[in-house]
Amino acid sequence: MPRRRTRPDRSGVEQRELPLAAPLRKRLSSVLEPAAAAKIAVARRTKPSAIPDHVHLVLTLDIRRALAEQLSARAIRTERNIEAAILDAPEAAAKRWR
Repeated sequence: MPRRRTRPDRSGVEQRELPLAAPLRKRLSSVLEPAAAAKIAVARRTKPSAIPDHVHLVLTLDIRRALAEQLSARAIRTERNIEAAILDAPEAAAKRWR
């Protein structure tokens, strides 16, 4: 008949207790400048890109069908994808703001 294994006596070994809740992070007490807030937002919401000085920012757009068709037609005319056609508008606006 095979012998049963016995558990080693661990009554003398103390195990550390894990904290039950994560410590609360301190919130910034002051309002940030827009440029600083933008850097924090981009750091939280984006992933690094393979292209230097670029990031992956995933957006879901809920737009009218007519607008989507216009953007698609513009992309086809310029022989680019629709993402590039959509990016033209904010980039042009950013250049005007400078």
